[in-house]
Amino acid sequence: MEMIKDRQLKVFDSLKNTFGYKNKMQTPQIEKVVVSTGIGKEKDKQKIQLIQDRLAKITGQKVSPRPAKKSIASFKLREGNIIGFQVTLRGKRAENFLNKLINIALPRTRDFRGIPKKSVDEMGNLTIGIKEHTIFPETSDEELKNVFGLSITVVTSASNKEEATKYLETLGFPFQK
Repeated sequence: MEMIKDRQLKVFDSLKNTFGYKNKMQTPQIEKVVVSTGIGKEKDKQKIQLIQDRLAKITGQKVSPRPAKKSIASFKLREGNIIGFQVTLRGKRAENFLNKLINIALPRTRDFRGIPKKSVDEMGNLTIGIKEHTIFPETSDEELKNVFGLSITVVTSASNKEEATKYLETLGFPFQK
């Protein structure tokens, strides 16, 4: 499995003519990867613990609970209630997670035809929504009733959408044709 750092050495050569880079430090870098999930109306402590444990297994890092910022009466939501979990990965852990996502998890997704290019925003960040966490090999498939979705945001130092898309394609992200 080719590591992302090894690929980044090739990135400069492939992008320098397109964007006019004169120095290797001008090429975009992956700053962090944020993996988050919401628990919705879930009140069962065991299911909340299960979501927390599975997310920790998938990312290889302890999860951080996310409380509600304000109360919304129509949703029966109080300020401070836990409404989701989030993990921020940097450095080697982010590389390992992205390698696992690109090479193992995304190909296991049902009817996967590539990441839409509109998933890259104007600031150069990629956001992917995954409907089932079971595509990751760390999760056990025996309890399919407790399936939850997650959101993965790859934050890059690219300055615009075009630069980020080319950079991520060069790294091996499977975009739609």
